[in-house]
Formats: sequence, structure tokens, C-alpha cells
Amino acid sequence: MTQRGPSREQGTGLRYGWTTGACATAATTAAYTGLLTGEFPDPVRIDLPNDRHPTFALVRESLSPGTEATVGIVKDAGDDPDVTHGALVSARVTHGDPGSGVVFRAGPGVGTVTKPGLPLAVGEPAINPMPRQFIREHVAAVAARHGGTGDVVVEVSVEHGEELARKTWNPRLGILGGLSILGTTGVVVPYSCSSWIDSIRRGIDVARAAGHAHVAGCTGSTSERVVTELHGLPEDALLDMGDFAGAVLKYLRRHPVPRLTVAGGIGKLAKLADGHLDLHSGRSQVSTESLAAMVRDAGGSPELVEGVRGANTALDALQQCQAAGLPLGDLVAAGARKTALGVLRGAPVEVDVVVIDRGGTVVGRA
Repeated sequence: MTQRGPSREQGTGLRYGWTTGACATAATTAAYTGLLTGEFPDPVRIDLPNDRHPTFALVRESLSPGTEATVGIVKDAGDDPDVTHGALVSARVTHGDPGSGVVFRAGPGVGTVTKPGLPLAVGEPAINPMPRQFIREHVAAVAARHGGTGDVVVEVSVEHGEELARKTWNPRLGILGGLSILGTTGVVVPYSCSSWIDSIRRGIDVARAAGHAHVAGCTGSTSERVVTELHGLPEDALLDMGDFAGAVLKYLRRHPVPRLTVAGGIGKLAKLADGHLDLHSGRSQVSTESLAAMVRDAGGSPELVEGVRGANTALDALQQCQAAGLPLGDLVAAGARKTALGVLRGAPVEVDVVVIDRGGTVVGRA
């Protein structure tokens, strides 16, 4: 299947996109072809898993015959709200030492690994293992077609990458100086949030490698601040969980840390208490029926039960319960903790839950 641009996902009509790893592979393929032949293929085609063969237009190219070649490609993330959509990904290819194979370098806008726990050694450019494999395979194919040795230095850059990286987990993961070059299949699935979930996993890996015995999964910056004030956790023990409680819990089940604090607003944690592992407003809703059942089981008056059942929001329900002296926040925290322990399935992880209101006041703990 040859594709000039991203195709559409069946059922949603949303366009797939291409990862930074796919763009770097395409840029490298075109640059090495230009270095060996003096001509750049435009568009350049690459081969990805699952019988995908996308083509990419070159937006920048430069050649010093026999010495170096550089190609730039603009990333198209399709309909995914990707921070790197529209970024210029470039590869500069030069001849390497005989027998060296493909040597990777971080150009401007690509980060360098500074902490253990990631799938790359400290000091390595943040070009992930699968993009490296794609690039090696395509370098070998170009070498076979055009009589090259396959011994090259590939320097990958992302324009404004250092600035874009501040909007990602990279600084917290110890990837400094820019973005990571990512992608396991080369394809960005719209709204799969795969990069966020991958960052959660890498965050746990980094925390474990640093020897942290206590991590926190937080739904946002306010809950991060509260947890830091409560427990004094360092930044690399804070997991930007967002809506993906399930991703944190499932990865900790396989890679346990002795203690986990789950912290978030009462709305999101009410969903976790109700058994939802994806807390996004578009994928799960607060059940006031469930909240009303909590209040009833805790001995709340029939009037309060009905008031909570008819509440507009979880915060509305909380305020009604606070006025009646019933600790709904603690009940939600206990329910969220029960869900978390159920997902952990006996893994050696102690769990506590902190529920906050919009102002960052702690309104419940378990």
C-alpha cells in the first residue's frame, strides 16, 4: 500500500499521521541517496510495518558532493493533536568510518539522554530503538542499491525542537536539549495518546532507576503541587498521569514501586472510584447515581441522597455533602483506591489517594 499522505482511520474518518521516527527515516533515506548519487528522490518512499509504504515530499535539501547531504521533511501528524505536527525534521548524512555502521548524532532540537531507566544509554541521542532500526534498514537498502558501504553518521534535527520539548515529558525524564525521535510503527493513530502513555511508562522506568520508593500519579499541575507539598517528592517521582490512570496502574503492576499516591480533582477521581480507567471527559462521565449510592451507604439522609443524585457536577455533590457534614471526598478516595488495588492485582504497591477541589484544597484521602 503506497500512500502519499496519511490515510483515514476506519470508523472515525480521522487521518493517520506519521511519527518523527518515520520522518527521520525518510529524510535519512533521501539524504543518503543524494550523497551516493548526487540526486535526491522527491518524494521519497519508505517501508514501514503492516505493509505501509508512505511517500514524503522534501522541503529542504542541500548537498556537498561526496561529503554530506541534508534533507528536511515536515511532519504531518494527521488529525492527532500532536505537539510536533508541522515540525521540520531533518537528517544530515555524512560518511562514517569503515565498519562503523550507522552512528547516530543529536542535531539541534533533538535531546540527549541524561538519566538511566530509558531504553537508551546515558549520553545517547534521544532517537528511540525502533526509529534507529528503521533508519539502519533503509540505509542498508540505499547502500545495496547504489553501491555504498552503509557506514554513515546520521545527525537528526528538529527545528524549534528544544522549545517544543518543554511541552513534553522530556525534561522530567532527563532528556535534555530537545525532543525524542519516536514511533514503533511509524504511524500516529489519531487520539490514541500513545506518546503520552509511553511517557508515563518511561517516567516509571526513570523513577525506578533513580531508586525512588514513592511515586505519584497526578491528573494535573494543581494535584502535582499538592502532592509535592504533602510528600516532598522530587520532580522525577511525579507522573503526569492526566486521564490515563489505567496506564499508570497497569505498568506498575508489572514494574512495581513500593508506594503510589494517586492525586486529582474530585470529578476525575469519582470516575476512578466508579471503575473507569480513562478519565477523559469524552470517554467517561461522572455518575451522580454512583455518588448518591456512596452517600446512602454512608448514612446520608434521603434528602442528601436525592440532592447528590441530581447534582450538576461532582463538585456540586461535594459541596452539598460538606454542608451536611458528610465526607464525600473521603468516600471517593476510598473508592478510587479500591479500583486501583483491583487493577494492581496484588502487586507489591501501597496505594494512597488524595482528592482535591479546584482550588487545590485537599477534600478527601484514603
